[in-house]
Amino acid sequence: MTVAIAGRAPATFEIKSATLPLVALLLKSADLQTLAEELQGQFGESPEFFDNDALVVDLAGIGEADVDFDGLLKLLRAYRVVPVAIKNGSEAHKREALRAGLASADDAALTPAVSRRDREEQPQLQAPLAVTATIPATALVIDKPLRSGQQVYARGRDLVVLSMVNPGAEVIADGHIHVYAPLRGKAIAGARGDTEARIITLCLEPELVSIAGVYRTSEHPLPATLRGKPAQVRLIDDKLVMAPL
Repeated sequence: MTVAIAGRAPATFEIKSATLPLVALLLKSADLQTLAEELQGQFGESPEFFDNDALVVDLAGIGEADVDFDGLLKLLRAYRVVPVAIKNGSEAHKREALRAGLASADDAALTPAVSRRDREEQPQLQAPLAVTATIPATALVIDKPLRSGQQVYARGRDLVVLSMVNPGAEVIADGHIHVYAPLRGKAIAGARGDTEARIITLCLEPELVSIAGVYRTSEHPLPATLRGKPAQVRLIDDKLVMAPL
């Protein structure tokens, strides 16, 4: 005989499955001093780049090297990310990570950096609709000059600037950057790995240009055929290529 037993659901909570978009940090060295220097070089002047994004630390690149998890978490949190888990790593890593408050997430699927062309040709590479639906489809347009110390970040879209980007100012976009005026500050396109992103300006005089993490600074002067001229910057075979328009 089948007996049905009445259950009682908690009145104050429910447990459900959930998915969370994560930023992944592939750690290639356990040397925190070197990591600190390189993070400072990449993000030190972009304090708003991360917006308390949840982060998983992938330890696949460090082998059995010891990790100072307390020091690592302190370092990462200074850049406005929230470390929540590790991926890969040894059993010792997992024990130390758990002690530091990190979960183990070996089943977390990390998305490789892909170009827009790849995403268009292979829809299966796109993020779930629940995530992409929150990303603005239109470009962020800025019609006022950007002064030294100002920063604009077009998260998940292109950036169009109609006025001058002065020295000391910074423009960042996950997509393309268009500056229809002199570009004299820093321009970082493809900030989250879009290798097809481009930087286009009517007057190329930047302090720094970067696409998908590959950058060039004003320490390497531009040739006369490009400096102060309409130009575009793009990434070809992991090298920045600049050409006149």
